[in-house]
Amino acid sequence: MSTKILPEQETTPQTSHGDGDHERFAHYADKHKITESMVTGTPIRALCGKIWVPSRDPKKYPVCPECKEIYEGLPLGGGDGDDKQ
Repeated sequence: MSTKILPEQETTPQTSHGDGDHERFAHYADKHKITESMVTGTPIRALCGKIWVPSRDPKKYPVCPECKEIYEGLPLGGGDGDDKQ
């Protein structure tokens, strides 16, 4: 039996899906992480997987259909007010 060595693969996360559409949408993410990201400049991940630093008014853009579909499929919160995820 022999061992094969696979070629090194790119490990950098893909920040866009290549079609440019993700730049035209407002994305869903944890509101506390959005606030922190806007202050610190640290990238965050949207529900659809897009990684970005929020810097624009999301009300000016349509909601990302992937984020919306994922969000609507999530279970409702417990309503106990502790706002933990």
